[in-house]
Amino acid sequence: MPLYTRSLQPIVKELLSEFRILYLTGARQAGKTTLVRAIASDLKMEYLTLDDQAILESAINDPHGLIRSLGSKKVVLDEFQYAPGLIPAIKEASDLLGSTVKGKFLLTGSADIFRSARTQEALPGHMARLELYPLSLSELGGQSLNIIDYIVADDFYSGSAMGTDMTQVANAILNGGYPEIQSKSLRARRIWFNSYMEGRLYKDFESLHAARGDYHSKLQALLPYLSGLSGNLMKYSNIGNDLELNDKVVKNYIEILELMFILRRVPGYLKNRAKREATRMPKLHFIDTGLACHLLGLRDPEQLIRSQYYGGLLESLVYLECLKQNGWAREEIRLYHFRDNRKHEVDIVLEQDNGDITGIEVKSSASVGINDFRGLVSLADFVPGHFQRGILFYGGDRILPFKQRDIDLVAIPLGVLFQE
Repeated sequence: MPLYTRSLQPIVKELLSEFRILYLTGARQAGKTTLVRAIASDLKMEYLTLDDQAILESAINDPHGLIRSLGSKKVVLDEFQYAPGLIPAIKEASDLLGSTVKGKFLLTGSADIFRSARTQEALPGHMARLELYPLSLSELGGQSLNIIDYIVADDFYSGSAMGTDMTQVANAILNGGYPEIQSKSLRARRIWFNSYMEGRLYKDFESLHAARGDYHSKLQALLPYLSGLSGNLMKYSNIGNDLELNDKVVKNYIEILELMFILRRVPGYLKNRAKREATRMPKLHFIDTGLACHLLGLRDPEQLIRSQYYGGLLESLVYLECLKQNGWAREEIRLYHFRDNRKHEVDIVLEQDNGDITGIEVKSSASVGINDFRGLVSLADFVPGHFQRGILFYGGDRILPFKQRDIDLVAIPLGVLFQE
């Protein structure tokens, strides 16, 4: 398997120099272990994994003893989610450190155990948290362009025109971002995903859910269904009706799958003055489009492009690049979607800390016209004074301005996602 340069690596090192504890979380097989092993080597940290049964049993039976046995060493604790009982011991060790000591613990986990208020309160001010996702397109291609910085900078016309190869785009959707998948044949990729589902996803779900009864068959029905919803609005009652499942069960399962970084619920963009004018309904995105395609039985670009799922998965690809690259962008943004009560929609909304927003629409067509910007114009009217620009990613090969009234609108080829 080729080694990829992870853009988050310098951010991890920077935060270890400023915080006593760093928690790096993300999906199984996203590359956390490879990354922290490299960092442990660079920073001369001890590396321990709770995948080691002896270390895990020590962590469960004598958490304070295990942490004290490490003495003054700076330590990586991989697969930390297996022993959340270590949190009080780590807090004790952190409290005893001198004020100048940083980077004592680098923790990793494939479940977001620090999302709850209770676990966050256990380590107030001591801990930073980062999310590592499967490889972005920029990491796969060794590119320096960050899509968030590119959008926020609003300097679209300084580069040359770029072509868009829609077969390349379709292959990017099919391959997803799990590092081990990238060099595998179609047959090997199918076997890998099957193993991932059985050996990791279902078992992790069971441990988080404390599952009772026939959860396995429910998941087997729910996961492909949710894959087909990627890039679409999500209503629990509709899912429950279609799969003959209780709404509360559906919501509970989706919450656990989100904690496992299998999917992401994106909130609707709302402002106080107009809460009743826009939907609160979340939009769903699968964290890895390759896994979604596997669950949907999509195997080649032509099949994907002809399928009913293509538009939603293409939107998910763009959303995921924004989500992933936000982790190392110069300015962190928040991600939403938008739909008003007249059913005008914007696929992705980026909100900066000062409240300024950029709307993003995604389409596969190589042609574009002013009518394609209707949702973006509605979003601009929804938040006058904060709307900076509207962007339409499309399948063409030229950057084209489409200003309407005083609203800045621009069409940008999807090929920018693959550009250096």
